[in-house]
Amino acid sequence: MDNKGLTHFDGEGNAIMVDVSGKNVTSRTATAKGSIHVNREVMDAVVNHTAKKGDVLGVARVAGIMAVKQTWSLIPMCHTLLISKCSVDFETDRENLTITAFCTVKVEGRTGVEMEALTGASVALLTIYDMCKAIDKSMVLSEIHLVEKKGGKSGDFNFGSDKK
Repeated sequence: MDNKGLTHFDGEGNAIMVDVSGKNVTSRTATAKGSIHVNREVMDAVVNHTAKKGDVLGVARVAGIMAVKQTWSLIPMCHTLLISKCSVDFETDRENLTITAFCTVKVEGRTGVEMEALTGASVALLTIYDMCKAIDKSMVLSEIHLVEKKGGKSGDFNFGSDKK
């Protein structure tokens, strides 16, 4: 079976975890982001800290960080990593009623942290939804993507710079 360079399959097409034991330990960083579109009532509750479930962005930050540390247990072929640093930050756009989550993850290791950053941003947004769904269930998560990565065999990546 020709897997065209797909690394998560063996010669027979069986799913495998990639062997990274031969790779050098290097510094690797990834940042992902995503947005949640909310209504005015949700935005006001978030920025004014009046949501009944508490500090929405504070809880979402902790949830994102916890998710980063658990990515290996959620995504089948991800390796367990010793995370060196993780941050989850938010931008609120009150005019466009959008909250954007940014998750940056750093590791000294043999494999990258793109999936960890994407998982952290996603779970932070899901937590915002969970904490505000009593106000409005029509919130929309969108634009979840890798912003950049540094380090590793495949080199650096910046979203948009590879677009043709």
